[in-house]
Amino acid sequence: MKHVRVLAALASAATVLALASCAAPEKEADTTTEGGVDAAAATSAEDFGGMDELVKAAQEEGELNVIALPPDWANYGEMISTFEDKYDIDINSDQPDGASQDEINAANDLAGTDKAPDVFDLGQSVALANTDMFAPYQVETFDEIPSEFKDADGAWVNDYGGYMAIGYDSAKVPDVTSLADLLKPEYKGAVALNGDPTQAGAAFAGVMMAAIANGGSADDIAAGVDFFGDLKKAGNFLPVDPDSGTIESGATPVVIDWDYLGAAAAANVSTWKTIVPSEAVVAGYYFQAINADAPHPAAARLWQEFLYSDEGQNLWLAGGARPVRGDAMAEAGTIDADLWDALPEVGGTPVIPTDPQTTKAGEYLANNWSKVIS
Repeated sequence: MKHVRVLAALASAATVLALASCAAPEKEADTTTEGGVDAAAATSAEDFGGMDELVKAAQEEGELNVIALPPDWANYGEMISTFEDKYDIDINSDQPDGASQDEINAANDLAGTDKAPDVFDLGQSVALANTDMFAPYQVETFDEIPSEFKDADGAWVNDYGGYMAIGYDSAKVPDVTSLADLLKPEYKGAVALNGDPTQAGAAFAGVMMAAIANGGSADDIAAGVDFFGDLKKAGNFLPVDPDSGTIESGATPVVIDWDYLGAAAAANVSTWKTIVPSEAVVAGYYFQAINADAPHPAAARLWQEFLYSDEGQNLWLAGGARPVRGDAMAEAGTIDADLWDALPEVGGTPVIPTDPQTTKAGEYLANNWSKVIS
């Protein structure tokens, strides 16, 4: 089955991520609820006395700070509005177009204030470099999440995944069949990468895809950097961070990004197409975590419960992303079957960089990316 194959491939990479979870640091602010529970130290809903008491504690706080969650990214817009309506809690969404590193920077810069992010949604390399900032928490559905996709204590949990892809407006450029096509004159000034690969998970995966397609591997990302260097020399690289606005306006006719973002673009641009290059199938999950310094610790934990509930997982699926509990929900009959069955088949065996490979690639990018793209 296509879903099992994807999760199994992702699991093979995630097994190397056996990290020791870190307890939340002692907080100066009083995070005790009216019920006498230290919300910042809670590791499950049971610590609040059950889900009903967790909801009450979160509603006492009344707010939740999220960061770097574009409304058209994996259906986060509907995710946020549904949570607000369901629990009568206001969500403050900061830097919606920010990168993973921006989330960490904001948490450090705003530590100890009520403006700090409560939760993170991070690419692999940034997440694994900052596990000391996460608070361990196990949602009620924690046991249904395969061990390969989570820290044993819940310091981080994979949430949704997809494939790196090439999206393009077929009304503006010729059909794309491979990465090599993007070097052709027909794509002059047209090809954008979603972010800086030294800071953004999507861009990192895009360079990794280019490396694999050009003779490199997850162990050697140099060929991917060289590809983008060639793309720039050809005049085809477009130094613009793409989003729904640039796609709809035609400013970024070709975008290298996750496949589920291509699906979102197609909803507003009828001529938008998305392909996963068969010569380089790169898959990946994002990492969800609670900020140990969260100013709204109960709301942060309720947000996690919502994300990993059947409702939350189906909302990610509605955005074209593959929820981490997808197979368990399919077996239980709680998945949206129409959306689940509509996910595209992808040929080949997905490549997912391991933690050591990600670290090595990140170091190479830090030393070489700006030399090629500046």
